[in-house]
Amino acid sequence: MSEFSGLPPVDRRLFVPETVWGVRDGRFVELSRTDAPEEWEKLVTSDEAIATQVKDGMWPMSSSSAPSVMAQMITALQLKAGMRVLEVGTGTGYNAACLAALGAEVVSVEIERAAADHARRALRAAGHPDVVVITGDGERGAPSHAPFDRVLATAAAHTVPYAWIEQTEAGGLIVVPWAATFHPAGPLAVLAVRADGSAEGRFTAPVRFMPLRGQRLPQTALQETEERWAAAGKPEASRFGVTVTPAGQRVWLDSPDNPVG
Repeated sequence: MSEFSGLPPVDRRLFVPETVWGVRDGRFVELSRTDAPEEWEKLVTSDEAIATQVKDGMWPMSSSSAPSVMAQMITALQLKAGMRVLEVGTGTGYNAACLAALGAEVVSVEIERAAADHARRALRAAGHPDVVVITGDGERGAPSHAPFDRVLATAAAHTVPYAWIEQTEAGGLIVVPWAATFHPAGPLAVLAVRADGSAEGRFTAPVRFMPLRGQRLPQTALQETEERWAAAGKPEASRFGVTVTPAGQRVWLDSPDNPVG
């Protein structure tokens, strides 16, 4: 295993692009492997999230997650060898490679064509040609490859796409970072899929992820969330849960009988 418990020994350097963006003095700065190999190496082998695509020099559009956060999410999957996993958000392909190295059959969906192409090349070069990378909208899942035992999203959601539940076997798990709609920390949700077509679970430790392309929130959302959370007495994220049915979803506090959204 790697130094991050829960991750296999997959070399991140095989997946991170030659040009990335590091943060200096609160600003993104382009970092080239060719021009600054030592700095690139230091960043890529660290436990840092790395921006791999930046818009207007300010807004990260794609990234390689911090390995310790990846390990936390993979641990939450309760993965066993041979399980079929739907990954939503391929990114560099590094997370998919880790899942495959742990024995999973991985189907990964990436909305950005250039990122998907890069991930396919990197996965082949790293010895994981069996990972299926689909260019498309991850909110729709991958129906032609379903059913899955696990679903792992690497982008934040505030609404669980019902397609993920439809494509998951009863007893399967869905692990998804949550957008800051009820708790400012943006916690991780772990939902168990039921035989009746519903899914329910609670929230765990905080994680920070960029949102799904179709689930971006306005800039005012976090301030509004902090105000609602403070008014509720600043409850821990673990006191919240979510129930999803074909009719919609409810976020609740302490009990499904106490909905908050």
